[in-house]
Amino acid sequence: MRTKLKSWTKLASGVALTLMLAPAIPSAFAQGQPGAGKTVRFAQSDSLGANYVQDYILLAALEKLGYKTTVKNLGIATFFQAAAQGDLDVSSDINWPQREPAFKQVEQQLTLVGDGSIIGGGINGYVIDKKTADAHKITNFEQLKDPKIAALFDTDGDGKANLHNCDPGWSCGDVVDFQIEKFGLTDTVRSVRAKYEALMADVFARARRGEPVLYYTWSPSWVVDGLVPGKDVVWLPIPYDALPSGVSNSGGHLVKGVVGCAGGQDPCRMTVGSWNWRTVASRKFVQENPSAKKLFEVAKWPIETWASWEGAINKGAKNNRDIKKVADTWIEQNQKVFDGWVAEAAAASRPSN
Repeated sequence: MRTKLKSWTKLASGVALTLMLAPAIPSAFAQGQPGAGKTVRFAQSDSLGANYVQDYILLAALEKLGYKTTVKNLGIATFFQAAAQGDLDVSSDINWPQREPAFKQVEQQLTLVGDGSIIGGGINGYVIDKKTADAHKITNFEQLKDPKIAALFDTDGDGKANLHNCDPGWSCGDVVDFQIEKFGLTDTVRSVRAKYEALMADVFARARRGEPVLYYTWSPSWVVDGLVPGKDVVWLPIPYDALPSGVSNSGGHLVKGVVGCAGGQDPCRMTVGSWNWRTVASRKFVQENPSAKKLFEVAKWPIETWASWEGAINKGAKNNRDIKKVADTWIEQNQKVFDGWVAEAAAASRPSN
């Protein structure tokens, strides 16, 4: 009897020791998949650009973390409303600071994550063809007050310059409309707002025919890949800083080192100054998903990479399959960077000792 009791005691001690040494975390978590069993409802902008490549890379990283993902393509204003109501979780296609006024209306429910995915930020502004700029010594947006200068860019016969602007729902277009009025150009400049891709198709066609062009755009973008600042076109600085109420730009409008600024000006006074792609997520989602939050904070790319993506889109990567291929190629060529982001994101969910 004593022998049986001694054996049982030894067995029980062994079981207890085994239990003490067993992992105290779920197996999926131990494998670096804190998103296992969760779904990220991701929103993608309805405006095609290199941000689509970024999105596919982020989605691949989220899935590596164990998340399932769903993607909805829609306007950013609609995303803000849906996310504030709890119907969507996150979007990394937020053009900042242009989208700040709309964000302010829902910031109790939503929050910014990270400081932007373009390292150093991008630029935006007014553009005219270099041939016309050089021939008429046009170096400032305010020169369009001159009816003779404005008439150079008249495309519909009314005597006013036709400035190809943004989509009706985009806040960048509101900034342009504000500046046209602020700089006293309403009598000589008409803002043309429609689907941006269609407007730019018209611009490219006119440029190919050697006709003057006037439009608003940003860099990096497929537009500047096709009509290159300093070679085909020039950036047209504004006369002084001016933004509508609710749009902030703490760094000011002056940007140094802008290639192709009219007249070789440096710094160049851009329409809004520096901008970036920002991530906005619901506060509830961020609180419940520290790994996803960390991923959106650490994933960012140099402007040269963004420019190469825009170039790929300009050369024909227009559908989801082609754009995803660009994203997959980047991951393959930068596997260590990608894996590092995933590892850092996974570590954000681990309990601290």
